[in-house]
Amino acid sequence: MQHKADHQVPVLVVGGSLVGLSLSLFLGRLGVPHMLVERHSGTSIHPRGRGNNLRTMELYRVAGIEPDIKAAASLLAANHGILQTPTLVGGAGEWLFKHIDPGGGLARFSPTAWCLCSQNDLEPVLLKGARALGGDLRYFHELEGFEQDPEGVTAFVRDRDSDELYTVRADYLVACDGPRSPVRRRLGIGQSGPGDLFANVSVTFRSKLLAETVGDRHFICCYLTNPEADGALLPVDNKEHWVFHAPWHPEQGETLEEFTEERLQRHIRLAVGVPDLDVEITGKASWRAAERVAERYTAGRVLLAGDSAHEMSPTGAFGSNTGIQDAHNLAWKLSAVLDGWAGPDLLETYDSERRPVALATSARASARSVEHSHPGFAPTPGVGGGPRSGILPVVLAYRYLEGALIGADPAQPVVPDEVRLTADPGSRAPHLWLRRAGDRLSTIDLYERSLVLLCDAGSAAGGAWHAAARGIARTDGVRLEAYRIGTGANADLAYDGDGPGAGTDWAALHGTTADGAVLVRPDGFVAWRATAAATDPETELRAVLRAVLRKG
Repeated sequence: MQHKADHQVPVLVVGGSLVGLSLSLFLGRLGVPHMLVERHSGTSIHPRGRGNNLRTMELYRVAGIEPDIKAAASLLAANHGILQTPTLVGGAGEWLFKHIDPGGGLARFSPTAWCLCSQNDLEPVLLKGARALGGDLRYFHELEGFEQDPEGVTAFVRDRDSDELYTVRADYLVACDGPRSPVRRRLGIGQSGPGDLFANVSVTFRSKLLAETVGDRHFICCYLTNPEADGALLPVDNKEHWVFHAPWHPEQGETLEEFTEERLQRHIRLAVGVPDLDVEITGKASWRAAERVAERYTAGRVLLAGDSAHEMSPTGAFGSNTGIQDAHNLAWKLSAVLDGWAGPDLLETYDSERRPVALATSARASARSVEHSHPGFAPTPGVGGGPRSGILPVVLAYRYLEGALIGADPAQPVVPDEVRLTADPGSRAPHLWLRRAGDRLSTIDLYERSLVLLCDAGSAAGGAWHAAARGIARTDGVRLEAYRIGTGANADLAYDGDGPGAGTDWAALHGTTADGAVLVRPDGFVAWRATAAATDPETELRAVLRAVLRKG
C-alpha cells in the first residue's frame, strides 16, 4: 500500500528530552535515518535528572560523546554522596553514602565512571551529537495524531511557529513523550503500579552566602529534615546557583499558587537554618514522583520508551537511566530490522526484555526512597518495601530472562542482590581491557554496530568458531564481527598489561573455555554462549543467529 506524505522516514521519534535525544544519537550512530519532533522550543532549562550511572555512561562512551558530557559536567565533578541533616548549620546529620565509588573499586567492572550532569547541561550535548550525525530534529513541532497500518505509521505534525500541519510517513514511531504520553493514551495502553508517590515544587534560586554554610560538604543532594521545612537541596555550580525541592501536598488540597516567592524564601531559610540567608527565586516547576509501568511497550508499529513506558521514584536516578537504556536496546533492533538482517519479530523482544527491567527497577527505586526517607514521601503499606540493597546490581547486573537470546536461566531474578558479571546469557557482557594494533580498548567498546563473536586465539576450536562467523557475515548479510582474544599471530585482540583486571583470562571471565565462544549483541548483552567446541560450528552458529534475530 502506498501512502502519500510530506515526509518519509524509517523512524519517527516523538519527544526530544533525554530519552528521545539519546535514541536519535544511537540511531544516527547506526546510520538509521529518522525525524524527531518536540513540542517545546528547545532543550530543558531546569536543572534535574543529573545522575548518569555507569551503564549509561558506557553507552555514551561508545557513542563518542563521553568527553563532551564530562566537560559539560565539570562544575559538579567534585560532588559525591547524599547528606541527610536537620539543618546545614553545625555538624548534625549523617551521610547516607559519602562517595559513589570509595577506593575506586568500580574500575574492575567498567571502563568509565558515574557522571553528575544535569539534564539542562546534558541535553545540548546530545542534541549536538545527534545533529552531527544527520538527525532531523525539529523543536516547536508537535504530534497531533497518527494512524497506523500493517506497513507503517502516518503521523500528523504541526509546526507551532508557522501553524503548518504536515504529514510524516514512517515505518515505526517511537513515543518518548513523557509520563502523560498522548501516544500511549491514544493506543489505550494501561499502566500498573502504585501510582503517585509524592509531589514536589522544584525551585531554582541564587544565593551567594549559601556556599559558606555548605562549606566543604560537596554533596550530590542534601535531604533537609526540619519537620517545619523539609526538602532536598542540590547544588548547580557549588557557588551561587542552587535547586530546592519543596514537598507539595495536592492530596491535601494544597495548590501551586500557594507556593509564592515569599513562602519559598522562608521555607528555604528555615530548612537551611540561616534566617537571613540571601535567596533570590529564579524559577519553579512542579513534578510528581510515581511508580507506574505500561502494560505493554509495543502496539503494532508504535513503541514506547522512557517515561511514556515507566515512571519511577527519583531516588537513585533510575528513571532517566532506564529510559536511556530503553533507547539503546531499541536502536539496534530497529536498525537490524530496517536493514533486513533481523526479522520484524525482533522488535517484540523489546517488550519482553525491557518491561521486566522497569518493573524490578521501579520497585527498587521506591524502596530506596523509603531507605533514604526522601522528603515528602510517606509511603502507604506495601509501597517501597523489601530489603535494603546496593545500587550497583540495579545498574550493571540486571538481566533479560527471555527475548533475543538463548540459554538464560528463567529462575534468576531480573535484578539480583549482588553483582555477578560472568557473561550469563541475558546479562551485560563483562569489561576487560585489551589491545588492538597497540591501542587500548575495553571489550565494552566492541559492542555497537554489529553482533560480536568472541573466541580464543590459541585454540583450534576458537579458530573454527572465528572462521564460521566470518563466513556467515560474508554470505548471510548479518552484521557480525569475530575476534580471537589471546596471544600470538592469530590474536585480533591481545591482553592489556595495565589496570584492574589486567591479564584476566577472557574465557574464564565470560564463563566459557578456550574451546567455546560467546555471542554478544550490539547493545553489549550476551545472546548465547558455547562452552565447548562444535562438530559443525557454522551450522550451529547459523541456527543460533536465526533464533536470536527472529529470522524464522
